[in-house]
Amino acid sequence: MHLSFQLKKSKADETGKAPIYARITINEIRTEFSIKRSVDPEKWVSNAGVVKGTTEESKSINAYLAAVRLKLNEHYRLLMEANKPITAETVKNAYLGITEKGKTIIEVFQYHNNQVKELLNKDFSFGTYERYCTALSHTQEFIQWKYNVSDLEIKQINYEFITEFEYYLKTVRKCSHNTAIKYITNFKKIIRICIGNGWLERDPFTNYKITLREVERECLSEAELDAVAAKQFPTQRLEQVRDIFLFCCFTGLAYSDVKKLSKDHIIMGIDGEKWIKINRTKTDTRSSIPLLPIPAGIIEKYANNPKCQADNRLLPVLTNQKMNGYLKEIADLCGITKNITSHLARHTFATTVTLTNGVPLESVSKMLGHKSVRTTQHYAKIVDRKVSDDMQLLKAKFASKSEGKTLKKVS
Repeated sequence: MHLSFQLKKSKADETGKAPIYARITINEIRTEFSIKRSVDPEKWVSNAGVVKGTTEESKSINAYLAAVRLKLNEHYRLLMEANKPITAETVKNAYLGITEKGKTIIEVFQYHNNQVKELLNKDFSFGTYERYCTALSHTQEFIQWKYNVSDLEIKQINYEFITEFEYYLKTVRKCSHNTAIKYITNFKKIIRICIGNGWLERDPFTNYKITLREVERECLSEAELDAVAAKQFPTQRLEQVRDIFLFCCFTGLAYSDVKKLSKDHIIMGIDGEKWIKINRTKTDTRSSIPLLPIPAGIIEKYANNPKCQADNRLLPVLTNQKMNGYLKEIADLCGITKNITSHLARHTFATTVTLTNGVPLESVSKMLGHKSVRTTQHYAKIVDRKVSDDMQLLKAKFASKSEGKTLKKVS
């Protein structure tokens, strides 16, 4: 740090006296501030930064300059001992008693969410943005519930905050374990931003383990799928919802992807057959799906639908909320006790339609648009029928070997 005192002759008052400024320079970056003292420019010694003469005024100002220098050096030393960022600005602020307002967690979280919003359809999907908004809302409510304030400085976030936040999500908000952990994971990203910017020295997640519990994903059996497909419905709206549900069951597409499906997504594949090629809304990864006869027939069925033609869409998809409401009616009419949702169709494609019928896991993963086969394994649990079929083949091989050995003994 280099300290000097400068006379600002351009700011001289009506008596001709000019104010003295302290100049701090650190790493070639400098800042200045007035020390609230003025002097006749004729009495100022520029190279020494002092007032010449032996008058009481000269002695008083020089003593004050020495005191200012001493205090600035002391603040510089204290900042260094506290291992705080040292700049010309921080030393000046310390001397002037200006306390820098620390960054707050809600402030950083909101700034992050604003950036995500600006990057919609580029780096993030709307669903991702919505999840971060919900995570922010839960964080705000937790801070009010636990600390009775609207925000906290980042340096106040510690291990206790994380564990208490999880407790709040599970008890007050009634979130399941996995849902609570997903919100905690969203919050962890904000903490990583704070650490990366040097706003938080210690990671509060150091001793906190993020673990998701295995969830058994339901899907329709072949018999249940056949029942839905064969059912005659009393209203057109139920028939329409059933058709779109079946389309998802035989393509593996999520609701958001089916909703945006247009003619542009149907291409001619390398086998000369029609394929669906679409970037998933959730992850922006590519899904490539050969079009089976059932979904091809459903597309043809709605080719002249006015809503489809007006919106340039292949299917007249309702809102997800309405879809799931009507699917509950369809389940009741078909005598199915499972909770049928639009996302259940994706699980059904992964298990009943593909894996059970011998389609390799790698191919299913490609069609689902997963980034790794490991993700597909969570969706697609091998059902008992597939295990039974595989074991029947194994039994047949053993039987064949055993028969061969018996013939050798006879001969």
